[in-house]
Amino acid sequence: MTELFGATRSVIKGRYALLAPGGFAAGNLPGWEKATAFVQISPAMGAGFCQSLITLGRDAEGRGNTGALEYFVYVVEGSGALTVDEKKHRFEVGNFAYVPPGKDIFFQGSVTPMKLLVLQKKYVPLAGAARPPAVFGLDREVKAQPLAGNADIKKQALLPEGPGFDLAVNLLTYPPGAALPAVETHYMEHGILMLKGQGLQRLESDHFPVQTGDVIWAAPYCPQWFVAVGKVPAVCLVYQDVNRDPI
Repeated sequence: MTELFGATRSVIKGRYALLAPGGFAAGNLPGWEKATAFVQISPAMGAGFCQSLITLGRDAEGRGNTGALEYFVYVVEGSGALTVDEKKHRFEVGNFAYVPPGKDIFFQGSVTPMKLLVLQKKYVPLAGAARPPAVFGLDREVKAQPLAGNADIKKQALLPEGPGFDLAVNLLTYPPGAALPAVETHYMEHGILMLKGQGLQRLESDHFPVQTGDVIWAAPYCPQWFVAVGKVPAVCLVYQDVNRDPI
């Protein structure tokens, strides 16, 4: 629905951001041909990573090399393919991949346009830990665990937790009425995409209604809390940095 009279739910502040999809503006990114790209989170707002939503139709493609960056990609809608190390992987809703630095990558769209979440950050090596390999998976095949001992909230860790990885990406599922047990304040940065449902999100001392398609950025030490509301579970895809000394 068109927002009237200059109204928007989007809020950009120094320590957090809430972006409603109605305000996303498409742009062109190098390496992406005939694709629609929405850069949602980037260092321009103070973040240490970049998060984009990219749609690829039948003739669209993305091609390049990850260079010093690592990528995490997740299929939100549609289908397509990703080729890494000359091996082609078919993608559908719920497929995900981690691609380490220095890899040639080739994304292809299909008849059913593929909406792809793309996370990028500079990889931070750790002495004594091997750099991680490419990882491919499907979310529904990842076992769910209670989040921090809270049996109501389910966590699916999409990436291994070994020290070679400097990022974690988790799917969190909240049934209606479920809430984080405490207001979290920690040194990890967060990027969140609401995949399903709705809820109430606290960021610092502010509270915001959020729903499917919303994007949230929270800087380190930004107090945050969430409760699911409505009649269906709320499902969030959550990025955070891990396994590295903060100093």
